Amino acid sequence: QVQLVESGGGLVQAGGSLRLSCAASRRTDIMAWFRQAPGKEREFVATITMSGGDTYYADSVKGRFTISGDNAKRTVYLQMNSLKPEDTALYYCAARYGAGIATTPRAYTYWGQGTQVTVSS
Repeated sequence: QVQLVESGGGLVQAGGSLRLSCAASRRTDIMAWFRQAPGKEREFVATITMSGGDTYYADSVKGRFTISGDNAKRTVYLQMNSLKPEDTALYYCAARYGAGIATTPRAYTYWGQGTQVTVSS
């Protein structure tokens, strides 16, 4: 079993920045960030292979968000810049074992409780 604990959410004005962190209790192969706004489905944000550092982003955040990982610390980060009101959501950390990019929630085995990000206009 892998426990994931997110931190770093908060309230920020449009155009501002936040950095999310997610610490895992064990090493995994792939970690990712998803988000879910009220009344909407959970959507993919970004993913990273923890050993090689390969990354992949949703088009909606490309160029504004950066995912990074520290395999020794079993931690993944999401640096969010140029935030927009439409980025407001509960952000979830997810992890899985195996290889390959996966952007669907069902591909991930382990989930954190989420951290709220609110962007005011």
